[in-house]
Amino acid sequence: MIAPDSLSLRRSGPADAAALKPLIEGGYRGNSARRGWTHEADILEDERIAATDLAAMLADPAIHFLMAEHEANPVGCIAVTDKGGGRAYFGMLCVDPPMQSSGLGSRLILAAEELARGFGARIMEISVIENRHELIAMYERKGYADTGAREAFPTPQPAPLYFRLFEKQL
Repeated sequence: MIAPDSLSLRRSGPADAAALKPLIEGGYRGNSARRGWTHEADILEDERIAATDLAAMLADPAIHFLMAEHEANPVGCIAVTDKGGGRAYFGMLCVDPPMQSSGLGSRLILAAEELARGFGARIMEISVIENRHELIAMYERKGYADTGAREAFPTPQPAPLYFRLFEKQL
């Protein structure tokens, strides 16, 4: 396990796309993701994010992509979008599976919330695949409340998937 004080947190940019892509894929999909508890590998098989979409996110000034590093290697990330009107959205929370349950995910969420407050957000939003019960419970413990809204998953799946929307007052 990597000591928390040996990690650095910084805003990432387009030059970080090649390093972030394997972290994200390995944290969400495939056999390597199964080493952690937050994966989607048993629900979805396609890639988590296309390289072109990740590059676009990293270049978008409304999206603040934070990356945790250990010895210049990415071990976690989170994307915070300024939605305007006092609202922000976080997504793409990813922690390298061997580091899950180390507190890094919580540290990334706190950094995202602080960043959102800094650009005037009063509400943070997230969406979670509705059958991810352990993950939903973790967000609820962190103060995120179910809004009751649902959204269809953006790509067709063999079994229909939906996101539940949550928010937290900052």
